[in-house]
Amino acid sequence: MKDLRDLEEIWAKYVYEDELDPSVRPEIAECWRRCKDAGVNPIGGRGRMVNDEVFRSIREANSDLIDAAMPIMRSVFEIVRRTGYLMVLTDGAGYVLETIGDERILEKSGDLRFVPGALWNNLSVGTNAISVALDCDTAIQMVGAEHYCRTHHGWTCSAAPIHGQGGEVIGCINMSGEASEVNDHTLAVVLSAAIGIEGKLSLLHNAELMRSALEGSADSIVLLDSAFRAVWCNSAARRLLGYGEEELADMDFRAVAPDVDWATKGWLHGGSFLDDVRVKTRESVVRCSAAVTCAPAFGARTINVTLKKQKHLIASVNNLSGNRAAYTFADIYASDPDMKKAVALAARYAHYDGNILIQGESGTGKELMAQAIHNAGSRADGPFVAVNCASLHRATLEAELFGIESGASGGREGAPGKFELAQGGTLFLDEVGDIPIEFQARLLRAVETHRIVRFGGTQEIELDIRLIAATNRRLGAMAVSGAFREDLYFRLNVLSLEIPPLRRRPGDIRFCAGRFLERLNAASGGEPKTMTPAFIDTLCAYDWPGNVRELQNCIECAFYSTGDSTLTPQSLPGGSGGEAAGASPSAEEGEILSALTLSRGDVERAAERLGISRATLYRHIKRLHIDVKALRHSVSNLKQD
Repeated sequence: MKDLRDLEEIWAKYVYEDELDPSVRPEIAECWRRCKDAGVNPIGGRGRMVNDEVFRSIREANSDLIDAAMPIMRSVFEIVRRTGYLMVLTDGAGYVLETIGDERILEKSGDLRFVPGALWNNLSVGTNAISVALDCDTAIQMVGAEHYCRTHHGWTCSAAPIHGQGGEVIGCINMSGEASEVNDHTLAVVLSAAIGIEGKLSLLHNAELMRSALEGSADSIVLLDSAFRAVWCNSAARRLLGYGEEELADMDFRAVAPDVDWATKGWLHGGSFLDDVRVKTRESVVRCSAAVTCAPAFGARTINVTLKKQKHLIASVNNLSGNRAAYTFADIYASDPDMKKAVALAARYAHYDGNILIQGESGTGKELMAQAIHNAGSRADGPFVAVNCASLHRATLEAELFGIESGASGGREGAPGKFELAQGGTLFLDEVGDIPIEFQARLLRAVETHRIVRFGGTQEIELDIRLIAATNRRLGAMAVSGAFREDLYFRLNVLSLEIPPLRRRPGDIRFCAGRFLERLNAASGGEPKTMTPAFIDTLCAYDWPGNVRELQNCIECAFYSTGDSTLTPQSLPGGSGGEAAGASPSAEEGEILSALTLSRGDVERAAERLGISRATLYRHIKRLHIDVKALRHSVSNLKQD
């Protein structure tokens, strides 16, 4: 550590002569530069106070940090009480939340407004240990004239950042005293305190997560002691069983779930039990799926019982998976006669339960049509389960479609497959032409009999489903060539539906573009945008290999990337107005718009999808003139496949 007088000379040369000594630590030098660039008064250095209402909101936002830090700060202060040090806790922005010190040091800090409610960051009071710790995410000790403002030169300060669960800086702990009393050990004390606070925050966070997860679970959860008495249960368990916590605490839970193999020694000493069982409630007997685990805790045996009504299991999976149809025939835009015929035919098919095969190129809206058929039929209240057959892995295909029996495949937990999840509704097999030939016989039997057997099981499960298949391949030609089973093709193709590509219905290019623009205008809430005839002509001159999906992406890109109220050929991706440029976004623009749309306008989630930082994505958004607010309002209404 340099002599205090040497530090004063170094500071004066920089402040008054703009000459920076190379011995100044890089993090301090950088903060000094920011102070000088911002015009911070080197003779200033007094904290800026916020009003009481704002400070109350700041404390409320940091209540967990304060609760975790104060006991540790008090313990440390008891050790350093007679050393004349002041302990300070700030939030991540530099607002002082709490201070602890003796009367003399508190009076001195009050002169600088180094008190709760003051902002103590680099630009408010000049470079100090707190500002460096927060800005540079590093523990640091500063003394004398290392502080940018002269009013701090009589102090020595040691500060360490405090990190949240995600590693972000959420606060700072600092110890300040007389510059002449500087001691290297102070920084170690502060760093240890910061680590202790982080550890306590982690414990509090995990405990709250656990409590919230158990209490908020739709499953009925009961914790038993070694005598099979309930020591805790969540509200779902109390509703299912019809008993209060005190009543359950007085009951032997083995009588509540008699089908559980309570006598098995293996799982009671650290294993698990999983099966379908009877559960005796206050009012009746209920069939449930039961998961029972046992593990030692604090030297004793703790048994965790999780119960789920079987009739709710499939409904829960469908709700979590979003297995429902959102679109109707009103969402299908068509002015071309051939497309109108296809929609009318699909509407007639909706009233029958026969298998439907929808054929068409990628992007023509096959799933949109399937969902519309589902919603127009008698199964509209049931689930709509979509399966992309091209994405199914050969090794897990049977389990994915037909489910897996409990205990099959090395004791794996049982689970329903896509066919079971579609009970009472519609199963949509997209890209069915990609189903491996060796599995098509199993699929044929399920389609013919409406019965399946789970992987690893023996019991047949009867199905009540409506089947719609789709493909962008010529399935009939594949059946002739032997690439697809002919009998399966005919079984799927009971009711046939062909969706013509967009290039064969030019009237729909103009019509769909207009409808997409109407929805974007309605969702944005700003000045409505219109299309020039040249813009429409450019759209119509393109053959749209990506069909309606590509057209929608193009209109969205043009809408969000232009600030004008009129869309011209120059508004199209590429800006040249040429045929190809007017059709689809650049790779970068398209990728960003897609990520934002899939993330429903959430920039942080979109950045994660793209594998870039949020700041980088914001720069791209600004450069491409994308209106995120308007996009966020519109994505919930954009329904074209």
